[in-house]
Amino acid sequence: MSKMIDVGKRRLSRRQVLRGAGLLGLGSVVAACAAPPPAQTGTQPSAAQQTAGDAKGAYATVVKIAGINWFNRMEEGVKEWGQQNGVTAFLTGPEKADAALQIPIIENLIAQKVAALCVVPMDPDVLDPVLKKAMDAGIAVITHEASNQKSMHWDIEAFDNTAYGAHLMDFIAEQTGGEGEYAVFVGSLGSKTHNEWVDGGIARQKEKYPNMKLVADKQETKDDSQIAYQKMKELLKAYPNLRAVQTSASTDAAGVGQAIEEAGLVGKIVVAGTSLPSITGKFITSGAVQMISFWDPKLAGIAMNKLAMMHIKGEPIGDGMDLGIEGYNKLIARGNVLYGSAWVDVTKDNLDQYKF
Repeated sequence: MSKMIDVGKRRLSRRQVLRGAGLLGLGSVVAACAAPPPAQTGTQPSAAQQTAGDAKGAYATVVKIAGINWFNRMEEGVKEWGQQNGVTAFLTGPEKADAALQIPIIENLIAQKVAALCVVPMDPDVLDPVLKKAMDAGIAVITHEASNQKSMHWDIEAFDNTAYGAHLMDFIAEQTGGEGEYAVFVGSLGSKTHNEWVDGGIARQKEKYPNMKLVADKQETKDDSQIAYQKMKELLKAYPNLRAVQTSASTDAAGVGQAIEEAGLVGKIVVAGTSLPSITGKFITSGAVQMISFWDPKLAGIAMNKLAMMHIKGEPIGDGMDLGIEGYNKLIARGNVLYGSAWVDVTKDNLDQYKF
């Protein structure tokens, strides 16, 4: 998702964002001439702990960017699932949201012969060759937030992305009376899910709310709250009649909310999008953000790893199946992409019910 911010402060430093999670060294199994992988965070086992080709091997979850609230929450699920199933399960990822930085991490894990790779791709097209390499090596590959990923055994989505985006737009239209200019934010122009969300919102607007108007291009934030903040300031200057914003990356809404607060426009612009209470709660309380929606990344982490183990064991996977995880009880299958029904809406009225 995006870089975690300290919502209790005005200035948001990247140094404040990353948790000081200790790194366990990855086993040195690549050739000496290979380039070293980029800096990573997350708990990783040594190569000696890992075996390939059976359900008891190591399960590696590789995320867009490690050390932020969204993926820290996912790590809770990964570790919990591993403990419950008696396997080594860990989460890792680059310190910057860059698909190119995910590649050497995955290459290293392929060399270590992990049993499964559960991947949240920054850009599915960029990762496709290395994920194909993993599959060719006999590694189970499960993706998330990547319904267009070609090289994977299964992709698991928390919900239908187009319907989710339309849902956000319905909320925005209700709050604005179905009128006015609006803008959309994505973490990456290459992110399939983010673009499906905003495209779903735009399509719903065109279908049902003709008095609303999209301004500017999609605002790409690189999953960075400070970029979202700066781009919102630019939009406010360029479009003084802006009435609403639909956001995608988990800290987009917080960056947008900060810009709205500083401009003295609380209550005049509606903001709705994907985030977590721990990231955007302050701005919901202040009224700078009206609603955030999300799925619990902890449960998504569990779902990915459970699917990986089922695939390795040769268990049936398909339409209507129940993973035994809330929101993933009656999956819809479209090819090898599985959809749950796991979104949650949070406003000022129910913010206190969600602590993560």
